[in-house]
Amino acid sequence: MRPDRLVVGEVRGAEVVDLLAALNTGHEGGCGTVHANAPADLPARLEALGIAAGLSREAVHAQASAALDAVVHVARGPDGRREVTQLAAVETDATGRVLVVPRVVVRGGQVVGGGD
Repeated sequence: MRPDRLVVGEVRGAEVVDLLAALNTGHEGGCGTVHANAPADLPARLEALGIAAGLSREAVHAQASAALDAVVHVARGPDGRREVTQLAAVETDATGRVLVVPRVVVRGGQVVGGGD
């Protein structure tokens, strides 16, 4: 058994360690769901979950930096349906901390902004 892609459902607790470990096993791709208020809040959410699971802040950032390339933010639109509202890149600053940088912002199905 050699999966080409890993898909992990909702991560709300200590299973964040399993998600980051699975995404760091050399597979060509994978994804998981983590609840955060906004894409930029993802590093703080991963920290909270990882620290609660026994990882250090540095370990969470090192694992996330190696595992994650992009964030797709999904929210409920005015009609109640889920829609993509932002695509963001995962980058690392000079201290090794993970940053989530907006690349495409979508409102009402229209691209309204983006980053670099």
